[in-house]
Amino acid sequence: MLDRYISIENASRPHFADFPSMSRHDRAAQFSPFAALVGYGDAVDETARLTDCRPELTEDHACALDAKLQGLIGLLDSGNVQISVTYFVPDRYKQGGTLVHRSGAVRIYDSYARELVFTDGARIPAPDIFSLELES
Repeated sequence: MLDRYISIENASRPHFADFPSMSRHDRAAQFSPFAALVGYGDAVDETARLTDCRPELTEDHACALDAKLQGLIGLLDSGNVQISVTYFVPDRYKQGGTLVHRSGAVRIYDSYARELVFTDGARIPAPDIFSLELES
């Protein structure tokens, strides 16, 4: 049976004038694996990503935080105030979120939206604040 292929064993591959030769890279790409389930890897990665639960404030902690926030609002009339704040950012895609720490100068407190507005335009909702410290 192997005798049938002896005649072509040392033959070169055919060349055609109207079809240029394919590069080794392009030829290898024809046999590379493909993603049968497009987006499956992203879905698995998203499921594996961990989020934190929203922290629950005790009544004492909530009262102390409210007092600090009221003190901050009183100081804002005299100009920008430097603060350090930790707040909860809900996740857009799944339940939970993450605690984020930020330092900077607060410009105003938007009482209608209940948000702290920083000088760079960032906004932090007051109900999401977990801790607040005035910086000197």
